Amino acid sequence: MTATVPNPAAAVATEPATAPTADEPATAGPITDPAAHRVLTGDRPTGPLHLGHYFGTLRNRVRLQDQGVEMFVLVADYQVITDRDIADRLAEHTENLVLDYLAAGLDPERATIFAHSAVPALNQLLLPFLSLVSVAELSRNPTVKDEIAHSSQAAVNGLMFTYPVHQAADILFCKADLVPVGQDQLPHLEVARTVARRFNERYPHADGSAVFPRPRALLSEAPMLLGTDGGKMSKSRGNAVSLGATEDETARIIRGAKTDADRHITYDPVNRPEVSGLVLLAALCQDRAPETVAEEIGAGGAAALKRTVTESVNEHFRPLRARRAELAADRGHLRKVLHDGAERANAIADATLAEVREVMGAI
Repeated sequence: MTATVPNPAAAVATEPATAPTADEPATAGPITDPAAHRVLTGDRPTGPLHLGHYFGTLRNRVRLQDQGVEMFVLVADYQVITDRDIADRLAEHTENLVLDYLAAGLDPERATIFAHSAVPALNQLLLPFLSLVSVAELSRNPTVKDEIAHSSQAAVNGLMFTYPVHQAADILFCKADLVPVGQDQLPHLEVARTVARRFNERYPHADGSAVFPRPRALLSEAPMLLGTDGGKMSKSRGNAVSLGATEDETARIIRGAKTDADRHITYDPVNRPEVSGLVLLAALCQDRAPETVAEEIGAGGAAALKRTVTESVNEHFRPLRARRAELAADRGHLRKVLHDGAERANAIADATLAEVREVMGAI
């Protein structure tokens, strides 16, 4: 967790100073030519997005879009069925995810927002890609292990083992060269890099050129926000303030947040994680250093801290929530955004699949 509010331009990219080897993840530095890059990012529709999503990923996606980077934003509905059964709410979750995207500032005229299940050619790429990865590699993949460990299913299904290769298809179908990830997500991207390298080696164009770029990680420097219970902020743990929460709901959730017995408020993430998490949230909303926020609260104790956090969150997110309420009144518009995004994604996926079939010698 950083000591100051991160620089908005910190999580963006060019060629690394030294070329990576085939087996190490490539990361990127500041973007100098936004129009030359294509980014793939997205979420699984498992529930409402929360403040951690906003400060961790959503805000940076909007910045990349506004810089002129070509954005592809995936609603990974097929990946939900790997580890849970939410078919009765999948459509609702998908629409609400799009609602949060638009409220946060993603513009469907500049960002292609689409659902997995609406792009058949993307999913068909999974078959040739699976031929490039061994069962042993999938079994020991950190992403697969994590999915199995956190699965709500009674038995491990086969789709779970294909999860990282499906992610590779997500990235490579549109030939994205940049993927925003946290440091802990680098193994996810490495599978896509491996698949791209192996495919290019096995099936080059007739002139020897590669079909796929090897995507690079766009590392985020955004700090991780803790949940109100001091654990990881999560949709499923009930320890987060959702983007669509009312001001009263926000106050109630923050009022119940865990703190400690020391009345003097300081910013000390190592020794006082719960208090520091609240201080950081207020600081992010105020666009100030957390040390300054903590110093101002001083001896005010937990009550003053929670009051500051509540006021900061409600003030910062008031415009977003107003946009969200307005957008929520027209569910047809949300579906149109997905439909239009799927049209654009399908055109690209079909072209990529045709290219793949050609170099593979398919008739």
